[in-house]
Amino acid sequence: MKKNFWEKLKTPIMATAPMSGVTDEAFRQMFLRYGRPDVFWTEFVSADGLFSKGRKYCLEILKFLPAEHPIVAQLFGSDPLYFKKAAEEIAKLGFDGIDINMGCPDNDIEKKGGGAALINNPKLAKEIIRAAKKGAAGIPVSVKTRIGYNKNQVTEWIPALLEENIAAITVHLRTRKEMSGPPAHWELAQEILKLRDRIAPETLILGNGDVKSFAEAHKLIKETGLDGVMIGRGLLGNPWFFSGRVPLLLERLDAVIEHAEIFDNLHKKDIGKNGCCKQFDSMKKHFHAYTKGFNGAKNLRESLMKVKNSIETRKVIKEFLK
Repeated sequence: MKKNFWEKLKTPIMATAPMSGVTDEAFRQMFLRYGRPDVFWTEFVSADGLFSKGRKYCLEILKFLPAEHPIVAQLFGSDPLYFKKAAEEIAKLGFDGIDINMGCPDNDIEKKGGGAALINNPKLAKEIIRAAKKGAAGIPVSVKTRIGYNKNQVTEWIPALLEENIAAITVHLRTRKEMSGPPAHWELAQEILKLRDRIAPETLILGNGDVKSFAEAHKLIKETGLDGVMIGRGLLGNPWFFSGRVPLLLERLDAVIEHAEIFDNLHKKDIGKNGCCKQFDSMKKHFHAYTKGFNGAKNLRESLMKVKNSIETRKVIKEFLK
C-alpha cells in the first residue's frame, strides 16, 4: 500500500489550485524552475470522461514529470461507480493523491450533479468519497469544496465530509453563489478547524481564495491556524510565487519566452507545417498575466495576442526590448 504523502509534508502546506486550461504541464514546469509548491494539482478531469471518447484528452491532461511529485489528480462527476474506476486509473498512473471536486460552479458540471451541486447532496458526496477510496489502492483521497451553495453551510456541510475521514479538505472560503466576487471569508477558518478537531483530527484543512502573494499566504496561515493554503489566480504570470521573489522586468519577459517554448516542446506532435499548433491560443491567458504594470505593457500584450508559436513570441519580446 502506498504511503499517505500528506503525512510527510511539513506545515504550512502550499498547493497549486486545479484550474482548467491553466495548470497544465507547461505551467507546472515553470514552477519546477522558479519555485515549487509543496503539492502540485493537475487540471480537473471528468471521472466518467476517462471511459468515454474523451479518454485520450483526459490522459493528456494527466501527464506529469517525476519531478512533480507529490502530485494530485482532481476528478469531477457525480457517479460513484465511475469514481471508483477512475480512482483505479489514477492509482495506476502513479499519482500521489486523488482529489474530488465538490466546489466548481460550472453550469455543465452542476447540471450532471457534480462540482458545487454536491454541496446540496451530502448523501451522494459521501458515496462518491467511499467509492474513490475503494478504487484508490491506498492513495489518499481529499476534497476541494466551498463554504456553502447559496449561503454559509459550514456547520452542516463540512462535518459531512469530515465524517468520511479523508486526508485533506481544501475550502474555497466563498459560497457557490458568490463565485469569485466578494472577498473570501477567511474569518470562517477557525470555525472549520474546530469542527475538524472534534470530528476528524487527522484531516488537514487548507484555505483557498484571494491569496495574492507568498507573504500573504503565510500571514493568513498564522492568523487562522490552517494547515496550509491553496493558491489559484495569484499564480498566473508568477512562477516565482513560492520563492517569495519579485522578478525584474527582464526576468518576466524571459519567462514569457521560456513558458512558450516549454509549451511548444510538449506539443511537438500537434505542430503543423505552418509551425503552429491549435492549442497555442491557450498560452494567451498566461501572456496577459505576465505583461502587466510596466511602460508599454498594453502594446506588448496586444502584439503577443497575435503570435502563433514560441518563435514568434521570442521575436515580439526581442522587438519590444529594443
